[in-house]
Amino acid sequence: MRYSYVYILTNEINTVLYIGVTDNLIKRIYQHKMKVVSGFTSKYNVNKLVYYEIYEDIIEAIKREKQLKNWHREWKINLIKRNNPDFNDLHDSLL
Repeated sequence: MRYSYVYILTNEINTVLYIGVTDNLIKRIYQHKMKVVSGFTSKYNVNKLVYYEIYEDIIEAIKREKQLKNWHREWKINLIKRNNPDFNDLHDSLL
């Protein structure tokens, strides 16, 4: 079974949030960390994985991504803090 992931990244000082969706979380986070693709995350050094959700259906993951992108910043921060109160980088726990 192939899983999909909705994830939230931040920068080193936790001031910028980025929400994305992927079917390969480890590879995608590596791409963010290595700045493989130019854009928002590479420009603002957003590469710390602080939150993710797992889905069996990519359509559901995309719906959730869109929902989270419409949330107020405070709601997103509260969501992260429920599972990761110190905003630790979760990337290493995936390996």
